[in-house]
Amino acid sequence: MKPVVVVTDDRPGLLGDISYILSKSGIAIDGVDVDLIGSKTILSISVRDPKKAKGVLENNGYSAMELDAIVIKVTDRLKSFAEILRMLEKKKVHVEDYSEITSDDNNGIFALTVNKKRKASRLLGDFMVGSIPG
Repeated sequence: MKPVVVVTDDRPGLLGDISYILSKSGIAIDGVDVDLIGSKTILSISVRDPKKAKGVLENNGYSAMELDAIVIKVTDRLKSFAEILRMLEKKKVHVEDYSEITSDDNNGIFALTVNKKRKASRLLGDFMVGSIPG
């Protein structure tokens, strides 16, 4: 299973709408992580066919990303993110790529691509929004 990440404006009924859209297309949701940053909702939706789920969500007006990454939430984003990078480096986990998905003044959601996903997932468990088993 791989997650599809949706970042959208927060509103009542959002998860229900997305669940309905996926279910009517025959896509079962195996797990969902939900997080809020300011007025944005970040949904990491685990499904068996992420390409199909991404397409269905995009066809229904959502911006969806299929990630080969670990998705983390940090508070005090500049300080915490720097500490996370140092912690990974110390444990010989190399960050190959990262991108900021969304942020506000204090919090941030980042996607990290690393050389050792399982090790990074264990180290970052308290920060994780969603990840791909690897």
